[in-house]
Amino acid sequence: MASIFKRNSRYSAIYKYTDANGVKRDRWETFNSHKEALKRKAEVDHKTNEGTFVPPTEQKVCDYLTDFVSLYGEKKWAVSTYDANTALINNYINPLIGDELIQNVNPRFVDKFYKEFEKTNAVDTHFRKAKTEYVTPITIAKIHKLLACAFRQAVRWEIIAKNPFEHTIKPKPTYNKRDIWTADMIRTALDVCRDSKLYIAMNLAFACSLRVGEVLGLTWDNVYISDKEIAADNAYVFIDKELERVSKNAIEVLGSKDILFTFPAVLSSNASTRLVLKTPKTESSVRRVWIPKTLAYILLEYKKAQDGVKAMLGNEYYDHNLVVALPNGRPCEDRLISEAFQRLRDSCGLPRVDFHSLRHSSTTYKLKLNKGDIKATQGDTGHSQADMITRVYAHILDEDRKVNAIRMEKAFYSASANPDLRDIHAPAIDESGDFDIEAFVTKLKSAPPEKLAVLAELLKS
Repeated sequence: MASIFKRNSRYSAIYKYTDANGVKRDRWETFNSHKEALKRKAEVDHKTNEGTFVPPTEQKVCDYLTDFVSLYGEKKWAVSTYDANTALINNYINPLIGDELIQNVNPRFVDKFYKEFEKTNAVDTHFRKAKTEYVTPITIAKIHKLLACAFRQAVRWEIIAKNPFEHTIKPKPTYNKRDIWTADMIRTALDVCRDSKLYIAMNLAFACSLRVGEVLGLTWDNVYISDKEIAADNAYVFIDKELERVSKNAIEVLGSKDILFTFPAVLSSNASTRLVLKTPKTESSVRRVWIPKTLAYILLEYKKAQDGVKAMLGNEYYDHNLVVALPNGRPCEDRLISEAFQRLRDSCGLPRVDFHSLRHSSTTYKLKLNKGDIKATQGDTGHSQADMITRVYAHILDEDRKVNAIRMEKAFYSASANPDLRDIHAPAIDESGDFDIEAFVTKLKSAPPEKLAVLAELLKS
């Protein structure tokens, strides 16, 4: 049982506990008031009696996260997730709170951490440079998700009693309206493009709403463009893998988990990263996407040209069966596609967007074509949740909802014998503030029959 001891003007709650090594120790927790010490004493006594008391630990956040990655991350994460999460830990979490004792992390501490975090400079990684000066809200949201998971495991492992990240203000990522190319702009770029692999990649990204990794990981055995399939409007591509560069360390730690194929290193076997074909990050990303006939014919012609190069190079062609590949058959990284796309964009004088924006152009275009059919669009894009589309593309859905007002104007207001109703006064309201139903009925009786008929049809529908 705990006891209270006064030292000068402060009070300490004192209790015994057994540490992780089985050694019995005394714990002194000091407070500014007698009331706070009593509260802590009652909490310790109550949890001890219930058998739910969690002994204090001197473990730091950085040491705990090492255990968390080893015991949890290596079992649950894919290679790309492993790289992303360990980068967040090494670049942001450990430098800011790594030396803090894990039991000192409470909701108030977390709120202060996030406030400080908003002023933290963004860090370059092995794969890409930071695009903003400070950490973005989206990155903070990712860190919150990671730490909430880590501390949830700490509760499960009985290291702490409560998860402080479940009782704090969660950072909300902001999704800005994306700059995209219109269909006419995409046609212009395709008409000018003379790089065959970029031409194919752009068509696949736009027509099929594919991510760049899905475009570059597509293999010919997943392209269904036979004459019979094209004639029946049943040509499609099946997406079940993506090309990605991951760290060699992640591969060594996780083994072949989620990796379908590892490409041989080109320059040095000691390189710290490898190009791999891996399974998509979510189950919904595995999907069939039907393609327009024109794209099917384009792919047929491209396959013939690629087979000609393959026959000419013979053994010097590295045949990985990739649709979009370098002239010698080796995989084409997204960096090369992005650079070629930027050159094409600048030569055409088109708005400065990146290659990934073609996927957003595709989503926008399809939402307009299918009158806002979110589920059909989601099936093509592979988003795990439909609300991702409603959040990011809300402005497109709102634009289509304007049609409701236009139809209301044509069906009701313009159908009146006297369409100019702007001079209509509001229904009379008596002094008590109640609605004057008699005055409203009188107004309706004097309305033109045509307008009343339209109103009746609207109410009926």
